[in-house]
Amino acid sequence: MMNSRFGGSPLGGRKREVAVADSGAARPEIQQKTMCGQVRKLLDFISPACPRTEAEKSERRQDSPKKQSRGCAMDTAEFRKRGREMVDYIADYLESISQRRVTPNVEPGYLRKLIPSAAPKKGEDWDDIMKDVEKHIMPGVTHWQHPRFHAYFPAGNAYPSILADMLSDAIGCVGFSWAASPACTELETIMLDWLGKMIGLPEDFLCLSDKSKGGGVIQGSASDCILVNLLAARHSAIKALKQEKPFVEEGTLLSSLMAYCSKEAHSSVEKAAMIGFVKLRILDTDEKFQLRGETLAKAMEEDRNMGLKPFFVAATLGTTSCCSFDPISEIGPVCEKFGVWLHVDAAYAGSALICPEFQHLLRGIEYAMSFNMNPNKWMLGKDRFKLTQALVVDPLYLQHSFSDKSIDYRHWGIPLSRRFRSLKLWFVIRKYGVEGLQKYIREHVRLAKKFESLIRKDDRFIVANQVHFGLVCFRLKGSNSLNQKLLSSINASGKLHMVPASLSGNYVIRFCVCAQHATDADIIHAWDVITMFTEEILELMKVDMTKEETVPEEEEEEEEEEEIEEEEEEKEIKENVEESVDEVFLLERKRKHSLKYKRSFFVRMVSDPKLYNPKIVRALSSTDSRRHTSDPVDSETGVITPV
Repeated sequence: MMNSRFGGSPLGGRKREVAVADSGAARPEIQQKTMCGQVRKLLDFISPACPRTEAEKSERRQDSPKKQSRGCAMDTAEFRKRGREMVDYIADYLESISQRRVTPNVEPGYLRKLIPSAAPKKGEDWDDIMKDVEKHIMPGVTHWQHPRFHAYFPAGNAYPSILADMLSDAIGCVGFSWAASPACTELETIMLDWLGKMIGLPEDFLCLSDKSKGGGVIQGSASDCILVNLLAARHSAIKALKQEKPFVEEGTLLSSLMAYCSKEAHSSVEKAAMIGFVKLRILDTDEKFQLRGETLAKAMEEDRNMGLKPFFVAATLGTTSCCSFDPISEIGPVCEKFGVWLHVDAAYAGSALICPEFQHLLRGIEYAMSFNMNPNKWMLGKDRFKLTQALVVDPLYLQHSFSDKSIDYRHWGIPLSRRFRSLKLWFVIRKYGVEGLQKYIREHVRLAKKFESLIRKDDRFIVANQVHFGLVCFRLKGSNSLNQKLLSSINASGKLHMVPASLSGNYVIRFCVCAQHATDADIIHAWDVITMFTEEILELMKVDMTKEETVPEEEEEEEEEEEIEEEEEEKEIKENVEESVDEVFLLERKRKHSLKYKRSFFVRMVSDPKLYNPKIVRALSSTDSRRHTSDPVDSETGVITPV
């Protein structure tokens, strides 16, 4: 697996960097064509059998380095060669990525038609594998490093991080304990302390000495961070309840636990509650999409009066939908009053806190028990002993003599196996320095502010959120369907890629500055694309409205005849049947299923793409149902409709 991931070390990295920077260096595709020609000449002389002795290996290596890649493992000589080619391929890919379409133009299942249904019995040539990467894989890739990619959040991919990944894969250690790999464990602890200091966390969150309770760990994802902390909070709460009620079953105690988050919190909070078998109360936010302390206190008081036990709150710094910030200084005292574990999720915004001008957003963090952010997916806690108690499983084959003196990260999360990921942090922080990272973040914020200013200058648009960092939420004035048509058209073109969000029932478009080397030109280009599609859609709307106003005379006559027929039918029914609620309901149903009603729904189906999405159709149906059941009096007829 290491070879397939190209886990070679960055030894000789300086030479490769020079080769990448040299504009006169041969491009990979030219090299591949040359090598393919050589392979064709040598095919008749290649034996299908692998060399067995050292003499055979040496002889074949001298005769043809291409022979060994077919039907047998890659040796060191070929690995060096292919490793340099891969570095060149990666560098060329990232440098020329803007020439590719940002999103793939493929249908689900496209790859199964292109790749054989069974694995090859014999090894294949490396050049053929790389050709298939470009031919089959790249057409189906969404290019997250593309300057036109403005969806979700940035997925950092700095060169030092890529090189660190190569070295980590080459070392191939599984650092579940200090004994399994001392450097892997200790570097991770130190890197988390570095980051904690960089963003201004209190010393309680750091592991500065053997007496410190705090410390950090790199998890697989922010979702893992939230799950682990919820499980730790659950364990702590049940332990306390068992002391109060020693004869009550744990299952009964578990059913009384209540967790809290805002409706803008990440979906992983809800998933963690499902996995932890605990109740979750999702609370409303204010006009700035923040969870207020007063709202939380009221909810906790209500639940406690009902016999429930508040035990966990997930507050968010930089929500996914609009990058709003829950006021920790309000939420923290409430959690302290009720004895609740406060977790702060700063998955996106946490990185920006290395800039001193943004650290005021951490005000109140001293009330939190745990904190997570995403470079890449790290978590810090005040009390690592409370954190690990919930997940300790200690079989004999994992024990070692240094357990009392060291950290074993296998107790800090769900998986046992752990990669040497702290190398990525170490390489990136040392190469950029704190000042370099601050400059990078400030540039993204500046570009987002530039995009915001372009929107505010156009009266057709509204900025829907407060722009703190690199995320701008905006919408075209008008209906939700209009904004969805705009986004669907832009994404379908492949010129930009953005995703939507729902804020207070409004469909908004999220624009995030994601590309590592984004420029003013990229922002202006994005705005030009958005305005171009806006003008096209508004023009189409005018045409549609004109068509609706100029209905052909024949259709008007048909509608008049239909209405006359309906009136006669209703009159006949009213004369022959006693008026009752049920009969009026039947008449109302008949009226609503007239041709006119059917035609309007058909027009809506073909003109509104969101109705093709089953989830949205279900949501619309439930909304329509609630509207009719909540208001039994029809606004048009005044008739009471039975429910």
